[in-house]
Amino acid sequence: MTPRSITVLGATGSVGASTLDLLLRAPDAWAVEALTANCDVDRLAAAAKAVNAKLAVVADESCYATLKDALAGTGIEVAAGKAALCDAARRAAEIVLSAIVGAAGLPPTLAAVERGATLAIANKETLVCAGDLVTAAASKSGAVLLPVDSEHNAIFQVFDHDHPERVTRIIVTASGGPFRRSTTAEMRHVTPRQACAHPVWSMGAKISVDSATLMNKGLELIEAHHLFPVTPDQLEVIVHPQSVVHSFVEYIDGSMLAQLGSPDMRTPIGYCLAYPERMATPSARLDLAALATLSFEAPDHARFPALGLATAALRAGGSAPCILNAANEVAVAAFLARAVGFLDIAAIVADTLDHVAPASVGSLDDVVAIDAFARQAAGRAVAARSRT
Repeated sequence: MTPRSITVLGATGSVGASTLDLLLRAPDAWAVEALTANCDVDRLAAAAKAVNAKLAVVADESCYATLKDALAGTGIEVAAGKAALCDAARRAAEIVLSAIVGAAGLPPTLAAVERGATLAIANKETLVCAGDLVTAAASKSGAVLLPVDSEHNAIFQVFDHDHPERVTRIIVTASGGPFRRSTTAEMRHVTPRQACAHPVWSMGAKISVDSATLMNKGLELIEAHHLFPVTPDQLEVIVHPQSVVHSFVEYIDGSMLAQLGSPDMRTPIGYCLAYPERMATPSARLDLAALATLSFEAPDHARFPALGLATAALRAGGSAPCILNAANEVAVAAFLARAVGFLDIAAIVADTLDHVAPASVGSLDDVVAIDAFARQAAGRAVAARSRT
């Protein structure tokens, strides 16, 4: 069997690490074209050696010499910088898995789409900021978009792609995060460590905080709008603490289909890697009798206003989702640096949306400009609330 070629953008994050775990379990089935990381040279070099990658790219140019030294004598090519990330995405890999965190993942992801790759997309911010651009580029190039996020992957598996008119609702599940039962007063004093202590999933700091504010679910609604032919009115969120049901699709006859699985990202990643087939993964099998109960509840928009902000941005369209995402990235970074409080995150996003005028988005340059302007506005909002 001829190995399938793959590039992993964001190989040192949680999704990247899970992907590499699957690749290493079947080394003869994969030829790794390129691996990229932001600045974690040690983990990138170790991963590149482990999977015998042809190329390793670090986004931070100041790390180039260190990476080159770490891979000296291996025959692995080394590159650095933002342009090099896009070059890596353009290399002739059959599959590109995009797992770069934040808006930084947009240019290389779009580069992979424009060349017609099969794109396994775990970078939700790309579709939030530039969903119309990405889907238009995919239609033009013939690229295949496969969602890696467990919720969107679940929807993809049970959605009637040939007859989308039969779908009446998509319901995205949310664990509720670590503060599902906390009062607003209690959340006022939470620390970054507490916000990153997700009760079910093991994730990076940024996405863990997004899960704690429920902004992650808001971003996922926007992502779903671009991945599936549904209107904002057909998208909902429901809290499901066990994180076993990964989303629902409702049909015109009243049937509701769902995908279930243990909370292990190797399941949706494996689905994307093997598509349209399936591959074995080491994910734990569900014991429904042991679970006994699956519970669901409506999200509390009063305690978690980020979800409402994201929903409003989805309905507004244009540049609003990009502004939302940029402000959230700035606010979360400030929270993780202990410059602002947990409740300030949503307030900073709201302030930014109020003070940045909406605009149309017609090109990548538009997205970059809007993102930069929104970050400046969010930075001012952070300064106004800064604890330091």
